[in-house]
Amino acid sequence: MRIHIATDHAGLEFSTHLQHHLGDQGHEIVDHGPLEYDALDDYPAFCIRAAQAVVRDQEAGIPTLGVVFGGSGNGEQMAANKVVGVRAALVWNIATAELAREHNDANVIAIGARQHTFDEAASFIDRFIATPFSGEERHARRIAQIREYEVDGTVLPDPRATETA
Repeated sequence: MRIHIATDHAGLEFSTHLQHHLGDQGHEIVDHGPLEYDALDDYPAFCIRAAQAVVRDQEAGIPTLGVVFGGSGNGEQMAANKVVGVRAALVWNIATAELAREHNDANVIAIGARQHTFDEAASFIDRFIATPFSGEERHARRIAQIREYEVDGTVLPDPRATETA
């Protein structure tokens, strides 16, 4: 599988270890930066480029996922989720890694490199990669609703809303 990776300065060392870890498992790694330590770097561009690459590859039929991380993983997840077609999930344990894939067909995992040991984070990423989308109708329906909103801003009507004339 192709894995697109992006981080910020907080995750640079983590990124190097992760690339070796995933490469040793036979994955093709594409690093979207940064390439060197800069305490003032800005993660959005790195994460957005990785997210864009995930979508492009998936649309081309290439088995692909993304991994974005920084100090907390929050900003990196937010940046990745700005790309249409990305479903980035902030993951903090094995269960959230599995559910992100099984229920949400997440295609990008976000992790806080300062929140976990490398072994913990690698186990979450490994489980994320290994877990398939369940394909259950209810989950597919919900993902389709998210996609519809991304494409044209459509949201299902609120059944509690009443019309006022």
